[in-house]
Parts: sequence; structure tokens; C-alpha cells
Amino acid sequence: MASAKKIIKDPLFDNNPITWQMLGICSALAVTTQVNTAMVMSVALTFVLVLSNMTISALRTLIPTKIRMIVELCVIATLVIIADQVLKAFMYDISKQLSVFVGLIITNCIVMGRAEAFALQNNVRDSMLDGLGNALGYSIILVAVAAIREWLGSGTLLGIQAMPASYSGNLLMVLPPGAFIIIALLIWAQRTFISKTLREDN
Repeated sequence: MASAKKIIKDPLFDNNPITWQMLGICSALAVTTQVNTAMVMSVALTFVLVLSNMTISALRTLIPTKIRMIVELCVIATLVIIADQVLKAFMYDISKQLSVFVGLIITNCIVMGRAEAFALQNNVRDSMLDGLGNALGYSIILVAVAAIREWLGSGTLLGIQAMPASYSGNLLMVLPPGAFIIIALLIWAQRTFISKTLREDN
């Protein structure tokens, strides 16, 4: 059994769901023009991923193999609906900015992937930690991309002016190709660093 530290740490860097597994790229492109929307999306995904992992792990001995994916989707969809309704009730403006992307957490490969690959084979505690680690790994990249895009694209950070008043903004950073470029650079930096570290260890 892996230690709690390893379960959480692994997806933060070595096996990050976005930069290493190439999952969750759609939301990384769509909701990262501003840091606040990226943070809210991260919280929503964390809520869904942690609770779905825990629920599926708790029910794993009761779920028939033939319908396991249907059960997983029902659990995930229920949690996504709760998250979406809470956002609409308490953060309506941000909910409108996020548009359909909170609802699309249902189809997010990270959530279903962790349910299939981890929660169905492990206890509730480890499944909770795995969900938390993967959610944090996703959130770090999402917020980092959003911070760079908002700063270079609009000259602000969290809506606060972070560039000289004369700065007119970089249109490329506001558009999806800007997110592609930033994610590509993050992937390159991470894999170069990991490869170098592995070579040094060997």
C-alpha cells in the first residue's frame, strides 16, 4: 500500500493529470482567461473528484462489474449537479462565465479515470487522498495558466491592475491558442526537469 504522502505527491508533479497524462485539457483552454474562474473551476472539480472517489470506493464491493461505469457516471453526475447549483445560488456571475464547463466535469477524463483506476481497487482513505492529489495537480496547472494569461492578456491579476496603465494587452493570450502555448511550455519544462532528475538518479 502506498503511503499517504506518495499518493498525494505523485499527481502534483511526477504524474500530473494535465502536463503528464494529458487529461482535462479542454477546461484548461476554456476557463483560464481569468484567475478567479480558474480557481472556482478548480474548487468544483476538487469537490467532485474527492467525493466521487470516496463514494465509489465505499461502494466498490457492491457495484456489479457489468454496470460499474453507469454507477460511476450516476455518482459523478449527482455531485456535478450539486456543485453547479451551489455556484448558481452563491456565485451566479462566475457561474455564467464558466458556462457549460462545470457541467462538463461529468465527462472529464480525470474524474472517471481515477474512479476506474484507483477508487474501485482501494479503500476510502486512499481514494480520498488520490482524488485530492489529482485535483490539486489539476488546480495548480489551471491557476498557473490563468495567471499568465490574465497578466499578459489583460494586464491584471484577480482583477487588479498588474501592468502599467498604458499596457493594451496581448490578444493571443486571451484566445485559446495562448493557452495551448502556455500549457506546451509547462509540459516541456516539467518533462525536461523530470528527465534530467531521472538521469541524475541513475
